Amino acid sequence: MVVTDPIADMLTRIRNAIMAGHEDVLVPASRMKLSIARTLKEEGFIQNYETLKGKPQTMIRIHLKHPDSRPALLGLERVSKPGLRVYVGRREIPRVYGGLGIAIVSTSKGIMTGQEAWRHRLGGELLCYVW
Repeated sequence: MVVTDPIADMLTRIRNAIMAGHEDVLVPASRMKLSIARTLKEEGFIQNYETLKGKPQTMIRIHLKHPDSRPALLGLERVSKPGLRVYVGRREIPRVYGGLGIAIVSTSKGIMTGQEAWRHRLGGELLCYVW
């Protein structure tokens, strides 16, 4: 099956797993998805992630965080899409829910949060919001 927007597919799989109350979710691996998972772990939205080597395809197992039987991740929203890319400069990086959430930005120095991009004086493609 060919997926036209792999990042949106990853976010949807995570959202569906949270709504169903699963402990973990499997996502087809890519370098960009690994970077997004790393960012989510660093920011405390997921517990951990691991790569599973497989014959047809390598997968990422994302272990979701459920403190006090409530998910740590409340929402995910894809911003830049294949049909309409959204680019922001350093001064245009939005704050998500007044600083409670994060914006994930793809910059020339790699994928990072909006706050990190602002500190490094970088802009880039606004991938998604997480809160």
